[in-house]
Order: sequence, then structure tokens, then C-alpha cells
Amino acid sequence: MEDSYTVLEEKKEKIINFINDNGYKPMRISDLMFSMGISSKERDLFFKLIDELIADGKLVLTKKEKFMTPQKLNMILGTFISNAKGFGFVEPDNSASGDDIFIPPTAVNGAMHRDKVWCVITNTLGKRPEGEIVKIFERGMHNIVGTFKQNGSYGFVIPDDKNIAQDIFISKENSLGAVSGHKVVAKIIKPPADKKSPEGKIIEILGHVNDPGIDIISVIKQFELPTDFNDKIYKQIEKTANEVTADQYKGRKDLTSLPMVTIDGEDAKDLDDAVCVRKLENGNYELGVHIADVSNYVGENTALDKEALKRGTSVYLVDRVIPMLPHKLSNGICSLNEGTDRLALSCIMEIDLQGKVVGHEICESVINVKKRMSYSKVYELLTNDECVYKDQYKELLPMFKLMEELRNILLKKRIKRGAIEFNFLEAKIILDKNGKPLEIKPYERNIATSIIEEFMLAANETIAEQFYWLELPFIYRTHEEPDEEKIEKLSKFIAKMGYVIKGSGTHPKSFQKILEKSENTPEDMLINKIVLRSLKQARYTADNLGHFGLAAKYYCHFTSPIRRYPDLQIHRIIKEYLKGELNEKRIEQLSKKMPEVAKQCSVTERKAQDAETETELLKKAEYMKDKINEEFEGIISGVISRGIFVQLSNTVEGFVSSSSLEDDFYAFEEENMRFIGERTHKCYTIGDKVSVRLIKVSVEERRIDFEFTENNEKN
Repeated sequence: MEDSYTVLEEKKEKIINFINDNGYKPMRISDLMFSMGISSKERDLFFKLIDELIADGKLVLTKKEKFMTPQKLNMILGTFISNAKGFGFVEPDNSASGDDIFIPPTAVNGAMHRDKVWCVITNTLGKRPEGEIVKIFERGMHNIVGTFKQNGSYGFVIPDDKNIAQDIFISKENSLGAVSGHKVVAKIIKPPADKKSPEGKIIEILGHVNDPGIDIISVIKQFELPTDFNDKIYKQIEKTANEVTADQYKGRKDLTSLPMVTIDGEDAKDLDDAVCVRKLENGNYELGVHIADVSNYVGENTALDKEALKRGTSVYLVDRVIPMLPHKLSNGICSLNEGTDRLALSCIMEIDLQGKVVGHEICESVINVKKRMSYSKVYELLTNDECVYKDQYKELLPMFKLMEELRNILLKKRIKRGAIEFNFLEAKIILDKNGKPLEIKPYERNIATSIIEEFMLAANETIAEQFYWLELPFIYRTHEEPDEEKIEKLSKFIAKMGYVIKGSGTHPKSFQKILEKSENTPEDMLINKIVLRSLKQARYTADNLGHFGLAAKYYCHFTSPIRRYPDLQIHRIIKEYLKGELNEKRIEQLSKKMPEVAKQCSVTERKAQDAETETELLKKAEYMKDKINEEFEGIISGVISRGIFVQLSNTVEGFVSSSSLEDDFYAFEEENMRFIGERTHKCYTIGDKVSVRLIKVSVEERRIDFEFTENNEKN
């Protein structure tokens, strides 16, 4: 019996092919039915298929209520990213559609930030295509978080998201009693039209802007991050045991005697990977990467599973973690806590002296972590002979030395094949109990963090390669080759500084060599930034498209199922394969499901990254607000027509407006990303060391303003 899903998809394809035919002329629904020979009995199904095609963006209903495909109308479906100045850009859903499309203020036509829209190209003569929004496909932001400002009998919500071009008008009856200074959530009840502001209704008052913790809560609401789990989910996990039960040991490999450890940050609570290394008699290394078997506790299609997919990832904000799974699992039975038996999915690899995985085994296991180690302790043990922890961990020290040896081999192999290693500072923000930032410092990467990175990369590649050759449905971590146009732009820019992209530029080694050559030079930061900008963003896909940045043919995320849904999904597939449960029907089911899972996880990952960045910028601004008139040393991290970005050694970044450069007339050279003085020839470009004075901070706008001091010597 033919699968009903396949039949419906074939019917949809038949409709699209009919409308795409060269002889087709736009038709209403009744004419379309007649022309396609649809009987009255098939009418309801036909209407349903048409509605689904419109919802999927494969059909468009014109103003005259006639049907066309977007291709025939030269329409592009994408997400509108607005700017506070009124213009915006459409990011095409289909990467084949090319660059983002610039939308001038006169062509926005009522679209708001994050709306899914149809647009048409109106001009291709400039640096990027220009277009007009012709139809709003789906509203992207239903609720907007902001600060309420009262104005007589009515008020406005000033959005926290500065990409939203207009304030939201709130009538008195829709104000919920809010007063000036309240942080609120407003629901849009009337979109912008004819130069009028959008109209909204306040649905929640979060608190006053100065109340402790309201700043982070506002970000959580802004990004619509789910914080609580519903009662149905808590009921589902209510009977989950806090320890491994006797029946769960059956059919699993007993690895509890191995001297495995976890190595994480000091404050980590969801420990999902343990490692163990030993030297084999043939001289090779055995690396065991043991990952929490979360899928054992999160059944497919359960309420918890659906919620985990909806969240897609845990979100790590500066003062809290919004977990993908409830704490009973993430910090409890799934966490590989010291001295307790835990269920795991183990990838045990034999690695030769050149770093090649010459054999591996994947199995369901029971493990017992002997020690919970931190990055700082392992770093001390490996780099300081007088380390205070030496006696405490003397039995494990030989294994840590082996780990360092193996890490060096794996890293050397990865660099040799062309993996790109960027050099960017990440921030560690320390808060007090009220959420006030006490200290900001760069996150330290060291030999211990690198050990875990290399071991996880090895496991992820090994798993991905096996399941690629098994030709089973899977989720890959994909980083595609950069566009030729971007490579060409990069090549022209770096040529001015004496750098050349060797070869075609479609191999990561070309980029790696440039970064190596620029290391410890004045232009190091500039080269890192522009190389990164020329690359595409990594995402999840159901097809194996390789990972350009890692120079890996096969790559996936297998090692963090507590905090990432793709890893959890992969674990299920691996376990079904190990148990021989992947029959033809199941494979077909998974093949249909994987593209949607991959897409959802890519979307939630991006949202989590944006929210994390927003809270980081917020706390950095708050940290700097009581330091007005203080002077700092920094490095120029960016140059645009309006001014210059300066990054301090603690990772805080501020802006120097070009209007404040008063000692000369400075011309902006976009192609060289620099300002140059007309009379003095003084130059400001990325990577320059500069001295700045803090002149203004706006926590609300996440903005830090500097001015250059007199200490900056002529360049």
C-alpha cells in the first residue's frame, strides 16, 4: 500500500508543475480545478493542498485572487531585518537567492522586524540588490518588550530591540495601568500603515526598569525563551529514578572500572561528557569519549521530547541557564556526576601516532566517573611541577600526560589538513547576588580546554563518518564553502596588506595560512575579522555537506545531548542502529523528519546566541556606567563610516564617533577600513593600539561611547 504522505506530496508537485508550465496563465481556484480536471469529490482535498502550498511559500495568491508560483513572479521569500532608521534588509530563505536585499524606507510597506516577507528585486546596480516588500507572509514578532513612556492619556512602548524602527502606540484602555519606567510586554494589535506607528496592547508588566533582575527577564521575554516546564512534563519525569536501576545494566558494556574523568568549568552542573585515555601495546592510543545517555530518559514524541525540540538548546545567559531539559535530568540522573553509576553512549577509538582513527567501537555502556576535574586544575597539573594538587591527583597524572600527548597529535593533524583557528576574545562576566557586574575578564583557553575540544571533535567526526557510509538518516553539523564573490572581495582587500589567497580559495587551508601569517602582526585582528565575515554560518542539515572551518568531510554534534537537541536525536538513531531496529519503515519515517529537526535546531541555536550576546552587552554597559571620564587602553576592533569601535583588554567594546575626531579632517576609506587625516595623514585602522576616555554609557541602548585621548601618537 502506497504511503499516504507520499501520495499527497505527489499531488502537490503536480499542482506546482501545472502552474509553472510555460503555457499557464494566472487562474482563480475554480478555473484551476477545472483545468486540472479536479472532480467535486476531490474539492476539499484540493483546497487543503492549495492552503498547504501557500503556507509553505510555494504558491502565492495575487491581489486578483489568482494563483502563481513565486518564481514566475520573481518573488523571494525571506526574513525582514529592520533598522531603527526605517530601512532594512531581507535575508533570503534560500541561500541560492544570493546576498541580503536592501529595502529602502519607502519600500518597507508595513513590514516589521523579523517578519517573513515576499519581496521583489527593483535595482541591481549598487553594491547589493535593492528590493521592495510586496507581501507579508507571516508576522515574526507578536509580542514586543520595551519601556513604557506615558504621554498624557496615552503612551508608547520604546522597544528594547533597537532594530524595531518605531515605538508602539498604547491607548489608555490598553495600558494595563503601566506608568513611565515600567518594563512591559506589548502585543501588536494593529501593524504600521501610512506612516503611523504600530498599535499595541500591554499584556504583562515585568516591573520597573531599575528593579534588580528585570533587565535579564526583559531579554528572556524579548527572545521568547521558555523558562518553565509545564505540569505534564513534570508528571512525565516524576517517576524517573535518581540512580541507575538494576534492570538498566542489562545489555550494556560495564565500563565502571575505567579511570575516566570529566573536565569542565568550575561552575558547570550539567556534565555530559567523560573521557579516558590509555596507551595500547602496539603504541597507539585508546580514547574513550563517554556521553550521557539522555535518550534513555527522554522518549521520542513524549511531551518532554516535544518541549526539548521546541527549545532546541540550553541558553547560557550571564546570570542563569535556561535548560533544554528539567534539572532533575540535566543536573541529576543524566549528569555524569563523580562517584555515581550512569548510563552512557560510548565512542571508544584507537588512534595511531599520526592522529588517524584506525578503529572504533560505539556501544551502550554503564560508567562511573572517578573524578570531576576542572580546566584550571588540569592546566595546573600539566604546567606546574609545584602544583598544589599533585598529591591529590597523583594516580591520574600519568593519564593527563597521555591526554596532552594525544591532544598534540590530534591538533597537529587537524591543522595539517587545513582547519581554521580564529583568535577572538570571549568574556567571562562575574556578578554579585543582585546581578550587578563585579568583574569582566577574557575567558581563558588553555591546554585543558584544548584537550576536551580535540577529543570531542574526534568523536563527532568518527560518529558522522560511520553513519554517512551506513547511508542512514542523520543530522550533520554543516559549514559550507564560502561564496566565490566573498572570496574575491576578501582577496582584493588583503592584497593591499601583502596577503595572497593561494589556490582557488575554496579550501580551508588557504584561509588558515593567511591567519598564521598575520599572527602577532598589527593587522592580526583585522585579518581575523574579515576572514570570519567571508565565511558562511554553520548550521544543522539532514545531508552531509562537510564542515569547511574544521576541514572535515564528516561532522556532527554527538557530545552534548543534555543541552543540544541534535545530539539527542543522533543518540536515538545510533541506539536504534545498534539494536537492529532501523527497518525500512523507520528509515523512511526518519528521512522525512530529519530536515525539519535540523531546521528547527538551526533556528533555536541562532536565537540562543542572540539572547546570550544581548545579556552580555547589557552587563558590559552596566559595568562601565560608573567609570565615566576614566581612561583605558584598547585596540581598534572595527571601522565604519560613522566611527571607530575600540575593544578593551577585558573584551568590553565601545564606539568613537567620527564627529569627535577634531584634530584634523578625517576621510573614511571603506575599501581599506580606515580613517585617514587630510593634513596630518594620521590613520586609524583595525588592530591599532589606542588610548580612549569613557564619555557616555546607555545601558538601555547597550551603548558605550569613547573619545580618543591626547596620548595617541601620530601613526
